Amino acid sequence: MVEWITTPGLTDYRTGEAWMEERAAQIAAGTADECIWLLEHPALYTAGTSAKEADLTDPDRFPVYPTKRGGQYTYHGPGQRVAYTLLDVGKRGRDVRCFVRDLEAWVIDTLDSFNVKGEIRDGRVGVWVQRPEKPQQADGTPAEDKIAAIGIRLRKWISFHGISINVEPDLEHFSGIVPCGITDHGVTSLVDLGLPVTMDDVDLALRRSFTKIFET
Repeated sequence: MVEWITTPGLTDYRTGEAWMEERAAQIAAGTADECIWLLEHPALYTAGTSAKEADLTDPDRFPVYPTKRGGQYTYHGPGQRVAYTLLDVGKRGRDVRCFVRDLEAWVIDTLDSFNVKGEIRDGRVGVWVQRPEKPQQADGTPAEDKIAAIGIRLRKWISFHGISINVEPDLEHFSGIVPCGITDHGVTSLVDLGLPVTMDDVDLALRRSFTKIFET
């Protein structure tokens, strides 16, 4: 059984991190159910285990939180749906790559609910959308913007951290970092794509898609 928790308002990052640590330990001990925690953070940057100092281009702009999740620099802030994914990967096959692919499929299926085609790219973490209205890339392919980030950590085969989908964040806030170390592409959101989508809409789509990907 997977418990779903939605926290209104803005959740302090370290408070959220401590809660995940405790819940992951409880899941590993068999004293708590798996959990998906939906929340928003105040504007901040997080540095994953592969973060490069040069990619923090505006270090005084927002608080910066080193974290032990995989990946590089990421922005979190109001208007972005964070889904912390506390699941027992040990009971789900002990295949980390398969688990990450399932997270990607979860995001892509959620975006499909809004007729947005999310795609993954080799060498580029996260989920991307084509922007044919923008100038093409140097190789002649359509421009692409990032719409969702994925970064996890495992302890005793329990996952924490998870995914984030840009619903209606201030996209200019991403300019203080090189998101995930990628310089040649931009960042977008559902509202930036012209879709009048609310956080509640995204939450409903996340739950529906989670059932399709993880519980079938």
